Amino acid sequence: MRIPLLASLAAIALAQDSLVTRPILDPKQALLEVQVYTASRVPLVPSFNSAAEWESYANKLRQRVLDEVVFRGEAAKWRDANTKVEMLDELGKGDGYRVRKFRYEVIPGLWTGGLIYEPFPLSGKVPVTLHVNGHERTGISTPYIQWRCMNLAKKGVLAVNFEWFGMGQLNTPGFHHYKMPQIDLTGTAGIALFFLEHRRALDIALAHPNADPKRVAVTGLSGGGWQTIFLSSLDTRVGAAMPLAGYSSFTTRAQWPTLDLGDSEQTPSDLGAIADYSHLTALMAPRHLVIANNAKDTCCFRADYAPAPLIQAATPVYRLYNALGKLGYHINHGDGHNYDADNREAFYRLVRDAFLPGMDVRDVSMTTDIRTADAIRIPLPENNLDFHQIALKLADGLPRKKAPLAQVVRAKTFTVDPWRIDSASRNGLNAQYMKLNMDRAWTVPAVVLSKGHPSETVIVIADEGKNSVAPQIEALANEGLRVIGMDPFYFGESKIATRDFLFSMLIASLGERPLGLQASQVLAAARWAKRPVKVIAYGPRTSLIAAVAQGLDPAAIKDVVTHDSFGSLREILEKDLTVDKYPELFAFGLLEHFEWKDGKLR
Repeated sequence: MRIPLLASLAAIALAQDSLVTRPILDPKQALLEVQVYTASRVPLVPSFNSAAEWESYANKLRQRVLDEVVFRGEAAKWRDANTKVEMLDELGKGDGYRVRKFRYEVIPGLWTGGLIYEPFPLSGKVPVTLHVNGHERTGISTPYIQWRCMNLAKKGVLAVNFEWFGMGQLNTPGFHHYKMPQIDLTGTAGIALFFLEHRRALDIALAHPNADPKRVAVTGLSGGGWQTIFLSSLDTRVGAAMPLAGYSSFTTRAQWPTLDLGDSEQTPSDLGAIADYSHLTALMAPRHLVIANNAKDTCCFRADYAPAPLIQAATPVYRLYNALGKLGYHINHGDGHNYDADNREAFYRLVRDAFLPGMDVRDVSMTTDIRTADAIRIPLPENNLDFHQIALKLADGLPRKKAPLAQVVRAKTFTVDPWRIDSASRNGLNAQYMKLNMDRAWTVPAVVLSKGHPSETVIVIADEGKNSVAPQIEALANEGLRVIGMDPFYFGESKIATRDFLFSMLIASLGERPLGLQASQVLAAARWAKRPVKVIAYGPRTSLIAAVAQGLDPAAIKDVVTHDSFGSLREILEKDLTVDKYPELFAFGLLEHFEWKDGKLR
């Protein structure tokens, strides 16, 4: 046991004594820069002089989100696919209500299930409420969701609740939300599965013989709050919505990274380049909207910071319609991330005010009526598709076409302003410590090591940062090379200290690609070197970055040498990788247009 200990101590001593490992950036610099970069790129809601002007803009904006974000690639075919709906057995009756099971295909081969809570007895047309779940692992069996649906049914309102991907019966590894971008890699929008699940559930609700299509409301907590605003803003069949603690502006998310950045579906590629969540909020006008948040929320979207920018953006639009009375907010003072009685009564009031004057809005106790998960369980096909399986199917035959690499990875052309902050020498090696300022947006740390008068330049990048390969960098310099050890965005000293991968997803949502950003930084450093360079990468992630950088400009990067790289882009899917661990690998459509062979994109 003593030999490994001595070896590790020697390695630590070597790293501490290295010319490479001297800190260059302030520990908070990477976080502050990405916050400014992302927040400053969030689009603003424009102003209009009339409701007609807004209406024209809103219709075009909805269509752009659907066409340019949701229904891309094979998702356009999913939208129009014939899918099945099956009504199942009645779960049982209660005092003034009954419950029935159903299941439906989101796309052919992907099923989910749900429950319809009906007033009993039932006659005539009644309001419809769609209840979307958040990240409750218990799914549709979650007690407070059952409680709310039963209350509404007893009050004369249809309530439909369906199972969400990754929760309840769909709580399987293949439905992990950070696997949704596996589908994006193939050039098809994974977000389409979420939207279609919501919209087809609404179709089922409105197909009920007693459903009134002019009286439809949606609500949900957390991820359900996100689903509420996403569906309701884009589907005008929804007449009222109460998202609870489920979303905020992308600007707010950048400012509150420990709370609000959101999962893959909440931050889909390119949404933020077209519409912020402030836009989606304004798109509800002139329909009924109550933005609800918890003052003591222990999760996210807290009431003291999340709702105000949304209300500020939506208010002028509601004013154009003389409909300010239909825009409201509710602040709950219960403990934690909750949809408690106070929040439930706020939703009942919304339903009453929008659709059912005189409805009793008291939250009636339903404790004895809560059913178990086993009782609620809905049979689903054994071979039910999931995100991972869908991505593998979509990858068959790819790449099928080729687009310009710069277009696919959204490459940037950075101008480098080099700042030398220090220098040092040891054992014949000279080190210069540089801040490579790129377009006054990014500060990339780099150490330039040389010995004598080198004629060739090498750039070294590594998945674990330049400090992790300090011995290799010094060895190359001792061989007579000029070596630039650098940490592009997300790596080494440029790694974001707080919820790093969520910022990478936000960059992709704002219309850029982390992979393109990183490769562009490496390429900018190569051009700054003023001679064709070789890039050496250690690890699969930086190996792909190096390959992309060379593909963008082979004249500036004459060769790439990789260590521990993937042999193919398909390995990303075959190894079942997730965006939280490998965020830049999931550049939208990369596999649709390119394959990675022999260290090069082809």
